Amino acid sequence: MRGATRAKWAVCAVAVALAATACGGGGGGGSESAGVVSSSWGDPQNPLEPANTNEVQGGKVMEMVFRGLKRYNPKTGAAENVIADSIETTDSQNFTVKLKGGWTFSNGEPVTAKSFVDAWNYGALLSNKQKNASFFQYIDGFDKVHPSSGTPTAKTLSGLVVKDDKTFTVKLNQKFSSWPDTLGYTAFMPLPAAFYKDHDAWLKKPVGNGPYTVDSYTKGSALKLRKWDKYPGSDPAQNGGIDLRVYTDNNTAYTDLQAGNLDIVDDVPAAQLKNVKRDLGNRYINQPAGIIQTLTFPMYDKDWGGEGEKAKLRQGISMAIDRDQITKEIFQKTRTPATDWTSPVLGEKGGFKGGLCGPACEFDAAKAKQLIEEGGGLPGGKMTLAYNADTGSHKDWIDAICNSINNALGSDKACVGAPVGTFADFRNKISAKQMTGPFRAGWQMDYPLIQNFLQPLYYTNAASNDGKFSNADFDNLVDEANAQTDTGKAVAKFQDAERILAQQMPAIPLWYQNGSAGYSERISNVSLNPFSVPVYNEIKVV
Repeated sequence: MRGATRAKWAVCAVAVALAATACGGGGGGGSESAGVVSSSWGDPQNPLEPANTNEVQGGKVMEMVFRGLKRYNPKTGAAENVIADSIETTDSQNFTVKLKGGWTFSNGEPVTAKSFVDAWNYGALLSNKQKNASFFQYIDGFDKVHPSSGTPTAKTLSGLVVKDDKTFTVKLNQKFSSWPDTLGYTAFMPLPAAFYKDHDAWLKKPVGNGPYTVDSYTKGSALKLRKWDKYPGSDPAQNGGIDLRVYTDNNTAYTDLQAGNLDIVDDVPAAQLKNVKRDLGNRYINQPAGIIQTLTFPMYDKDWGGEGEKAKLRQGISMAIDRDQITKEIFQKTRTPATDWTSPVLGEKGGFKGGLCGPACEFDAAKAKQLIEEGGGLPGGKMTLAYNADTGSHKDWIDAICNSINNALGSDKACVGAPVGTFADFRNKISAKQMTGPFRAGWQMDYPLIQNFLQPLYYTNAASNDGKFSNADFDNLVDEANAQTDTGKAVAKFQDAERILAQQMPAIPLWYQNGSAGYSERISNVSLNPFSVPVYNEIKVV
């Protein structure tokens, strides 16, 4: 999920001086806040619809408002059946999905097989312009509803067939043994008929089938979610609701937490990492997460894209970055230098194999300078690193990377940071292919498979392929990996695909990120899932 760092999010963000008054209420007092938990957040890039949400901020909401066929266990990350009673196949290509009974949307409408099939058809159709359309690419008929050029020749996926209210079948266009494990992802959520009858009204106040309902959303201010008392699932909300407050500076959010005006900060600022244990004690959470931070190159820009010399240039920039020093000094070891494009949380069986990046991810100033020169030098003699300035303490580490590159090149002006005010604006520029140099990127896994760290980001025309990297050999290896029925053989193919990334370096792996959060004395039972997102429905108000 793009933007995770993560991916990765105020009522009082306009000025710190407003914090004490504008954000008041999160810490107690007043009927409106009774049993309601307040948490830092940031405006999502797109409207809150499942197939159009592929970044962390919107993803947090999807997790609270929707439930799908599967859900990823908040402790282990394992894909577990929720609405699915069974998903069966004999050939890893044709699947029969059977649903449990008793599920409804919060407006009372039953969740049926048609709720899923219609939603997936909507998400896949080219004319609907959904960011997650490529997640449906393995379903038969995708090439007709979402052609690579021209207009669709069909409106629905031929591989989806509703058999009855609780059964539908799925035919894929190739074998994909781990396909059922992808179905807890946002793109595959069901939608009610109200979504299609009055789409604009639904977008203003989304209706889902999760433990929370949307009470109100004011862009740039807050999204208020309230417990759905009739939620039919086994994981109901343990609180009265969640107020997600928009912050454009996570230092302000941290100040509000300390002042008792906010309950959760789910991204502790880098500047506070030296003090956070002293400030919060056991109310500070720091744990490994399925997140990697990268710098992505705009491969569509002639100054940065291409192979040969340009690949050397990209590799040289990677070698000029002293990851070890930055993770120690800025992040207080809450990050680990990356040596591949995945995450250690996958484990060896899940596909993590450190070192696949090779020498290109090892700091070597002299070799870096040599490769950059062999690659034709920095375009115009300088480079900018773009980042969103509102969350994630990005300025600190972007400046540190530039200092490292400048030192390697013997210049104090070769690299500079290029801040963009908000996460949404930053993502819009990326989507519009307006980046003229490397830019901050990050990935928070959607599901714990090596496939999810590679295909969505680097497969040709994939949903989150922000740099527009395209390599036929990489694509073929991914397709071959997905077709394997043996997990070990599939992982080996994906790792071969990673070796191509090491050769071409379309994105520079920086570090694996821990999930970090702090919370107030007002709440308890706070934890982060393997994706580094608070398990909101389990939080209790003291």
